[in-house]
Amino acid sequence: MSKEGKIYRVAGPVVTAIGISPRMYDVVLVGKEQLMGEVIKIVGDKTVIQVYEDTSGIAPGEKVISTGQPLVAELGPGLLGSVYDGIQRPLPVLMSVMGDFIKRGVTAAGLDHKVKWAFTPIVKKGDKVVSGQIIGTVPERSIIHKIMVPVGISGTVDDIKQGEFTVDDTIAVIGGKTVQMMQKWPVRMGRPFTQKLAPDLPLVTGQRILDTLFPIAKGGTAAIPGGFGTGKTVTQQQLAKWSDAEIVVYIGCGERGNEMTEVLTTFPELEDPKTGKPLMGRTVLIANTSNMPVAAREASVYTGMTVAEYYRDMGYNVSLMADSTSRWAEAMREISSRLEEMPGEEGYPAYLSARLSEFYERAGRINLSNNTTGSVSVVGAVSPPGGDLSEPVTQNTLRIVRVFWALDSKLRERRHFPAINWLTSYSLYTGALDGWYRQNVAPDFPEVRDWAMQLLQKEAELQEIVQLVGSDALPEEQKLTLEVARMIREIFLQQNAYHPVDTYSPLSRQYMYMKIIKNFSDLAQKAVESEVSVEAITNMPVRVRLQKAKLDPKVDEELEAILTGLGKEFEALGAK
Repeated sequence: MSKEGKIYRVAGPVVTAIGISPRMYDVVLVGKEQLMGEVIKIVGDKTVIQVYEDTSGIAPGEKVISTGQPLVAELGPGLLGSVYDGIQRPLPVLMSVMGDFIKRGVTAAGLDHKVKWAFTPIVKKGDKVVSGQIIGTVPERSIIHKIMVPVGISGTVDDIKQGEFTVDDTIAVIGGKTVQMMQKWPVRMGRPFTQKLAPDLPLVTGQRILDTLFPIAKGGTAAIPGGFGTGKTVTQQQLAKWSDAEIVVYIGCGERGNEMTEVLTTFPELEDPKTGKPLMGRTVLIANTSNMPVAAREASVYTGMTVAEYYRDMGYNVSLMADSTSRWAEAMREISSRLEEMPGEEGYPAYLSARLSEFYERAGRINLSNNTTGSVSVVGAVSPPGGDLSEPVTQNTLRIVRVFWALDSKLRERRHFPAINWLTSYSLYTGALDGWYRQNVAPDFPEVRDWAMQLLQKEAELQEIVQLVGSDALPEEQKLTLEVARMIREIFLQQNAYHPVDTYSPLSRQYMYMKIIKNFSDLAQKAVESEVSVEAITNMPVRVRLQKAKLDPKVDEELEAILTGLGKEFEALGAK
């Protein structure tokens, strides 16, 4: 197999070489500066390479070297708290080498190979182990990093050490093979597992509209499409901060530089509510802005997914945020056009749907051969041009994901946040999670939720009539429906991400809000039948009290008091 060849043709980030005979997806070093690239097409003796860096100044005839290896991620202690580019080069290390602007041909290892980590074995010499089994632990920031037997190695532990080691040092010998703390894994290949489990545990986010109306399961897939300024990034930051996942992987894929800067400056300052330490202690950030090379953007989602799967295999629940998959699809479109492939809808490659499926299919809650259970939940933001949800990336994503949180610019204009439209959003996990909600929150939780959804649907139908004839022409029962639906919208669905009390609602509190509004609705119905006017019901002080309770530090006690006193308030209203 020839390792060295020369450049035949250059077309932007796509370079054609002759004289090497690599395999698909092998990494190749291009030109005098040895720019990193990846084989994406082989035609006869010509090899087409997608280069991860700017190719300006490269000329035909320059040298090309094949490494014989695919693009791999370095996995081991030191990942958490790191900020990488799309091909796992640490940005702080690149900055120390080349200043504020990324230059070409600079490489850096994904992990720090000089730092020593304290390794404590949990197996002993003579034990039998299988691939994926945990053989020891290393404290890493706010979690315990579990060192696993690499895939493809199993047998008897011939030797195992305790002490401080770098990621390259041998810590054990298993079945005659040496084992280090660092593993390498090809990013385009999913890590193996024994069994995929049913999605019957919710990923609790503390966001009322998500947890109650449109829940996502652990190991589930969700999409947040929305136009500019509708709150995709804030919603994903709320999920990163509050969801009950132990590890967060945030991929900023092709976002604007100023947006990514905001993430990079706010994430280190965010306090982790679980530990009180910075949230970066359990986060891996992959920053690939829109002015970075297009090919690295295409690789960034695979790098992020591989890191997520690595922590999943330790038995952790991982939450992966991809912001945004539209930019990733645009990178594929650009490379596809340079390869002169037949374009599909709106110029995207014909394999767009297959690539999106491959990515989302790697999510899931899984069992490993050593009975460890872990999960990767994927939330992909989609940025459709002009907020048009009928474009190909959104439509193809909707065919794959099981939760759809539709952000709405009209709600944003009304200052209703999170701006998730409750009429167009949906979750296909609801039925599978109902059993868990009945057991862990309240036996009638699904019924209360269904009642709220039906009422919001009725409100939408009545609003059309109101626009034609005005609300005064409606009968009292329908006026009451509009008022109760307004309570659900303003008290329950609206949530302030920046208020210390309202930013997170436990499931018990979410149920309490819904229960109070439903009880209010039932009592108001009886009051209307006893000829009490809807206006009198609307002006009851309990409504203002419920609105204020959202921001009360003693919110749970206040909600209990409101629920207990609701009947007496209506009795007093009837007596008047």
